[in-house]
Amino acid sequence: MQGLPGALDVERFAEARAFEINAMHEAMQNARSSATQRAWQQLPRHLRRRAASHDVRRVPLRLRDKARAEMDPARRKALGRSMPKRSKKNQPSRTSRFLRRQKDKTWLETHIWHAKRMHMDNMWGYRLAITPTEKSFRPSHRASVHGSILHDASYFATIELKGPEDILQAILDSCCDCQGPSPGAKRFLTGARTLETYVYHYNSYPHKLIAPATVLWRADATHLNGQQAQDPAGSNGPNNRKGKEQASPGDPQQLIRVVWIRVHPSVLVEAHQSIRAATSSALDAAKQAGRLAEVEIADLREHFNVFEIMGPKASQVIKGVLKPVDDKRAEFKKFWASLNKIQSVGSVPRGMVVGFTVHDPRLSFPPKNAKVETDGSTTLTPASTVFPSAALAESPIWDEDTRLALRKPRYKKKDIDQRRSNNLVPGTPLKAERKDDRIPVLLVQRSVESPAITQSASTALPRSRTTNALHGWTLIVPQGWGMPFFSSLIYTGTRVGGQRERQTQAFEAGCAYFPRDFPGTEAYEEYAADRAEEDRESWERKPPAKRPNYEKLGTRSPWRPAWGVVLGIEQPDAAPEVPGAEDGEDLLDTQRDVEMTDVSATAPTRDDDPTAKKETAAQPWLLRGPDVPAMITDISSMLHPAAGLVVHVNQARAKRKLDPLPASVRAEDLMRTALVQVGISLCGRGRPDDLAVIYRVDDDEARKWLVAEARKKSGLALLEDGPNETELSQIPPSPQGVIGYVTTGSFSLSLGEGHAVGAMPLSQYLELRKQPQRLRNEGKLLVKVRNRDEPICRAALVDLLY
Repeated sequence: MQGLPGALDVERFAEARAFEINAMHEAMQNARSSATQRAWQQLPRHLRRRAASHDVRRVPLRLRDKARAEMDPARRKALGRSMPKRSKKNQPSRTSRFLRRQKDKTWLETHIWHAKRMHMDNMWGYRLAITPTEKSFRPSHRASVHGSILHDASYFATIELKGPEDILQAILDSCCDCQGPSPGAKRFLTGARTLETYVYHYNSYPHKLIAPATVLWRADATHLNGQQAQDPAGSNGPNNRKGKEQASPGDPQQLIRVVWIRVHPSVLVEAHQSIRAATSSALDAAKQAGRLAEVEIADLREHFNVFEIMGPKASQVIKGVLKPVDDKRAEFKKFWASLNKIQSVGSVPRGMVVGFTVHDPRLSFPPKNAKVETDGSTTLTPASTVFPSAALAESPIWDEDTRLALRKPRYKKKDIDQRRSNNLVPGTPLKAERKDDRIPVLLVQRSVESPAITQSASTALPRSRTTNALHGWTLIVPQGWGMPFFSSLIYTGTRVGGQRERQTQAFEAGCAYFPRDFPGTEAYEEYAADRAEEDRESWERKPPAKRPNYEKLGTRSPWRPAWGVVLGIEQPDAAPEVPGAEDGEDLLDTQRDVEMTDVSATAPTRDDDPTAKKETAAQPWLLRGPDVPAMITDISSMLHPAAGLVVHVNQARAKRKLDPLPASVRAEDLMRTALVQVGISLCGRGRPDDLAVIYRVDDDEARKWLVAEARKKSGLALLEDGPNETELSQIPPSPQGVIGYVTTGSFSLSLGEGHAVGAMPLSQYLELRKQPQRLRNEGKLLVKVRNRDEPICRAALVDLLY
């Protein structure tokens, strides 16, 4: 013990032995990881690859030595050495091989990235990502609600119209929705906002709905400001008389404008035909007035890359990734500074358009998300001080020559990496040089929300117009720049979603999704036919003991909804011959004259069958628009609602300067063939599935359901006396009680209960509105919902969607 110090300075002792401590700690970590995990198992799930255990270059640099030591010696041959060297010269290039695989479909620019991480499928002429391979349903929902989620929507079609302003307005008025603001309204005409509307066949409103569409006018502040851009001394100049004879810059007949119409890829041909018909009619009218005009129609598919970033952190992602070029516009500087203070894009004006130019995002890779700045001294939100304007929406991306010049980046990724490796200090961001590309972009505010959950529905439902709304940005970049922007966007921690995630966003927001929730359109018919074929093939592959017997359950149309029979424009067919059903068993018919329209999806039926009587003149049509609640409230109090419906439709057509409906359209047929979209929320347990059947509830049964729900909420449901929810759900529905179908149904993560989107005839909805007045149940529209593979019916409340 002699020679030992009396006291020990722990800090100095640890500093002197820091090397030995770190070495021991690393040895313990290496021993633990090498004994329990392989190198590729130490990666996060979103970086794991199937080829990681065979190629060390598939893992990060810090783990390559460990991966190389773990690799099987028999598989250590380098990639590509299995092919003889002589045949390598004759092998086609990588680009030609990829082009050969795109003969019957088109790849997006981000296809290879998605194909490595997602399930892919052919849809609408493209090879699109359906859903990630990893389990990500709930994480994707949490990302859209609390973080950010990215979707590549470059497959959407864009149609460009260029011509005189007044003719373009006439074209859009004749083929767009007649309800709500016009596409030529001042707030949209300046290009500062986008218009969400619906495209119809030319002069066919309210019939022949095609699809939802987004209308965006090109912003041109110099023309829209009128006389401000002119020389103030021009009125006293020698050419004053000549100037009076010329048309003013604000003359809509002389002002050449450009407008984009973005539609779903499945309806591009229909929308193009409708626009061409409207254009021909508008040009003929101008020619009869003694005026010559031209309108150019261009298909801008594959001219843009479109990314949808949804979630409360979308603004921080955008500001972290994009580095704008020095912009002298005061409006843009004010907007860009406000992104740090925006906690939700929902505070930004709906459809706001921002145009600007950014540097190559690879120069500032890796990006860092901007942090939200909270300032308690301000009373107004940052978005309240930034308003849409034509000056803010201007962007060079509208110029075709600019897009063609940027079609191929000037520098490849390896050139950017070489410049980065030459930096003396590793990790230093690259400075933009004169030769570097400057990319014009458009930023559009996007909201996924139901503009319409009627207030007549139950006030006890835990949702409102803004409860489940999702907000974000739509980023539009030129062709050829998909991966440079996409790589930076996903590096910020943003999740990437496919078609399933995009559909889930609309479902959680309580709004309809095209085309699966839009009966009466050709796109829906195609979607329903494909789904019916897939469901039937899947059903037939299963043995009889492992599949539902739709005959015994009484489901006459298990593969697709029978809208024609529900509306009463088609006669119900005989019970379908379901393969594998036992003979001699009693059938329980649950559908009246309300059954299936497409017999070919359930049972073979010839077109000349006399039992299949169809009225081809009457076609189902979907009643949608912001004026629908007021319209329904008005006609429901009329003695003849059908006549009132015709009056409202003709008033809407008159606003767009369209002729009234032809005399061949009878008011009774218009009312009988009308469908409305509804939101369905179950009162208790259960989850509605797709293609579930909606039944009406008579007054006596409705009273029992209301009493059962009241007893359940008050805690008296355990008592034996009184109606029970379980007993009521087992009552077989009336064969004449089918009033609609569910188009999308599942368990809503945001509501915490079963929820569905469906459709029913307008006449049946008007009848439902009368029941609460008789029962005095606070305006609750009560129905029953039965899944196609279950005998149990659940009580549900109905809300109108518009």
